[in-house]
Amino acid sequence: MAIIEFEDGAIQVDASIVGEGLGIEPSLVQSHLREGKITSLCECGVDEDVGYYRLKFFSESRRFRLVIDQAGNVVRRSSIDFSDRPLPASARKPSA
Repeated sequence: MAIIEFEDGAIQVDASIVGEGLGIEPSLVQSHLREGKITSLCECGVDEDVGYYRLKFFSESRRFRLVIDQAGNVVRRSSIDFSDRPLPASARKPSA
């Protein structure tokens, strides 16, 4: 499997990418998603950003963001670690 691929209208991201971005073991990503310890948001580009997607992953104290193109190539990535403080609500807003 490619690291990021599109299948049946869904975007699949390899657990190693999400784990690295959130600072957790890739083997824990799936279970943390099921348990709600990791949540995610996908935004489709509009206007000058058509053809790009912004994927955000949230854990208790981290936000990891990927911008990808239609081929699944990572264009940009960023991560914010709030250390021992909980992730602020403003970090979960779609415009953040």
